[in-house]
Amino acid sequence: MKKILNDPKNVLDEMLNGFVYANEGLVKRLEGTGVIYRTFKDEGKVGLVSGGGSGHEPSHAGFVGQGMLSAAVCGEVFTSPTPDQIVEAIKIADQGAGVLLIVKNYTGDVMNFEMAQEMAEMENIQVEKLIVDDDIAVEDSTFTAGRRGIAGTVLVHKILGAAAASGLSLEEIKTLGDQLVPNIKTIGVSISPATVPEVGKLGFQLAEDEMEYGVGIHGEPGYRREKIKTSREIAKELVNQLKKAFNWKKGDHYAVLVNGLGATPLMEQFVFMNDVHALLKEEELVIDYKKVGSFMTSIDMAGVSLTLVKLADDTWTRYLKLPVKTPAWV
Repeated sequence: MKKILNDPKNVLDEMLNGFVYANEGLVKRLEGTGVIYRTFKDEGKVGLVSGGGSGHEPSHAGFVGQGMLSAAVCGEVFTSPTPDQIVEAIKIADQGAGVLLIVKNYTGDVMNFEMAQEMAEMENIQVEKLIVDDDIAVEDSTFTAGRRGIAGTVLVHKILGAAAASGLSLEEIKTLGDQLVPNIKTIGVSISPATVPEVGKLGFQLAEDEMEYGVGIHGEPGYRREKIKTSREIAKELVNQLKKAFNWKKGDHYAVLVNGLGATPLMEQFVFMNDVHALLKEEELVIDYKKVGSFMTSIDMAGVSLTLVKLADDTWTRYLKLPVKTPAWV
């Protein structure tokens, strides 16, 4: 294993300290915790908190800031943060209008965020939660009951962050989230696995000439393994799966996110986006928003995921396009 690290046991602490130093003025770290919070104070507005295991950088700490998350809770690599740390994030995010928890659908995350919600409510903080389950690859998988939450979660941060900044109430933002999540669907492909620093070996095995459709961001099994294909062929498979999931029709409005899984260079991501563009043009969809980059990674996994959002409301498009001030969304 070749990594630019010191002691793998200290990777979270050292990473967070480096992250905060590099983004001084935008974010701070709550001492003794894995909580990253924004320096910007939006008093009287709803706070948004997300988080999960580390290893998915820049998710979620990279989206803390003006117009997106109020705080992110960073657990150990691929490990849910503890309820007590989530409570601290809720407290620091609360600006008097309550807090919405945005949670990826993994059993540990859901359980710990729910416990934290109950604990915060005992301290008279109004808290709602939203579970994101955008991965259409498999119904149930390792660590998951139902569909997994992956890169589409970042677009939930963006849209609901804009809603919070605009002054919507906690109830209104929760309602918006409940409408939004069923309209976000993601599917990915891996061409090489990730290495967890403390484990020191690959999370699963892929032959040099193999790839796997639908691998999860923690290395959970996908739905098919085969010989590696061209970008165009991979794009066709993923678009076809999304087409079945959405059952779209000509003229429907969508947003598109191509997300790198950690070790895939932007060159390849843009090649893939070019192929996706051609396929969506053939389908005669209207693409109102598109973005390319590594936003929800899996340490050093090579591969991409493709997220589509059916834009059921013009306001969603406007929210996606509003500027923000965060470390990782430009």
